[in-house]
Amino acid sequence: MIDLKRKDLLFPELSFQIIGCAFEVHNALGFGFKENIYQKALALSFKDKLLEFIEQLTYQIKFKDEILSTRRFDFVVEDKIVIEIKRDDKFSKANIDQTIDYLKTANLTLGILINFGREGVVYRRLNNI
Repeated sequence: MIDLKRKDLLFPELSFQIIGCAFEVHNALGFGFKENIYQKALALSFKDKLLEFIEQLTYQIKFKDEILSTRRFDFVVEDKIVIEIKRDDKFSKANIDQTIDYLKTANLTLGILINFGREGVVYRRLNNI
């Protein structure tokens, strides 16, 4: 028997659930809403799947006890994966850089950037290894 599971993917089962929630939201709502609508719907889908998450989590970046900046993440799921959502048909370099910045800020290894576009959901897994 051949094992078809990839060994190099971080959190494959949890990622699959998260992406499934994104498709559920897009299938129900379609394209054209603002990001906050998709975020609220995604939170409801996460709750239905019994996923633990924090929404609109704020992190502070400090140096020598001084706050240099803050970051606000759309979601952190199961204390493992940063989720950043967008409403567009493609990812920009700024979207990718933003998600990687969030991963470094939170010291997490996996981020999923999700676009709710005209043609459907497009996602990209980003690693901070």
